[in-house]
Amino acid sequence: MTHASLRSLVAATAASCLFLACSAPADDAETPPTPVEAVAPSGERSTAVWMVSEAMHAPESAFLHTESDSLFVSLIDGDPAERDGTGHIARLTPDGEVLDATWVTGLNAPKGLRAHDGTLWVADLDEVIAIDIERAEITSRLTVDGAIFLNDLATGPDGTVYVSDTNGFRIFAVKDGTASVFAEGEVVESPNGLLVDGGRLLVGSMRQAADPESAPGRLFALDLATGEKTVLSSEPIGTIDGVEIDGRGGYILTNVLEGQVVHVSPSGAVRVLMNFGDDVAADHAYDRERQRVIVPHLFQNKVGAYDVSGFLQ
Repeated sequence: MTHASLRSLVAATAASCLFLACSAPADDAETPPTPVEAVAPSGERSTAVWMVSEAMHAPESAFLHTESDSLFVSLIDGDPAERDGTGHIARLTPDGEVLDATWVTGLNAPKGLRAHDGTLWVADLDEVIAIDIERAEITSRLTVDGAIFLNDLATGPDGTVYVSDTNGFRIFAVKDGTASVFAEGEVVESPNGLLVDGGRLLVGSMRQAADPESAPGRLFALDLATGEKTVLSSEPIGTIDGVEIDGRGGYILTNVLEGQVVHVSPSGAVRVLMNFGDDVAADHAYDRERQRVIVPHLFQNKVGAYDVSGFLQ
């Protein structure tokens, strides 16, 4: 399926692009990873600092857990919408060494990852799953009633887990084993990427309304106490997947279908930092210490790290 066909199908079905991961190559674990060169609009180029394809079967989300010096990657490894039990989590070093490709198994189609107080939280279809990081064991599985397609999640300082239901146009809050609707309807647009930033929830949308022909997604924030919405950039960005803070008052996002890493300045100005062409860019991690963006190339079955120090000058 061509890149254009993927985009058309997303619009036609009003579904998250992750529904289309089944069109990815089934397995290229035996093939050495192809170097990927990202190109900025200025012409500046960045080749991957490291690239891994070993057992990276449909990587959707990358999460850097500084406390354990680990990079966790969710691997769909099957149909992205089926309860096939083939999904799992890989554990790598921040420099791309695969420590355990099947660190935790028994998942279905895992996507967003975040951690709080020694627990790695995972969004998996209609479940929110808790994993004890030290023991590498699943400690709880909560089925979220009414969820259609849980996608990304974020953790608050009090341990609340916020999870986006991209196709349900809702954001749920999970606390003490109970899920409730945090926000829903037009205010959340078609939510995907989430990140808690102080007293607000950052949200990157796939598009600005339920209508598949609506404007491209944008970045906004919801006040955790009041739910009040603040648009952080008036510029439409695209199919936003990952949302990270750049440490300078701005944000680093991924536009998954366009294969782009995008920067949003504190003033809301948008610019493309990197363009991977047909290599889509799913839910990334940002290594602030090394100034590297770690990108799951979902359909290409590989994960790469890119130096953005020169791009953020």
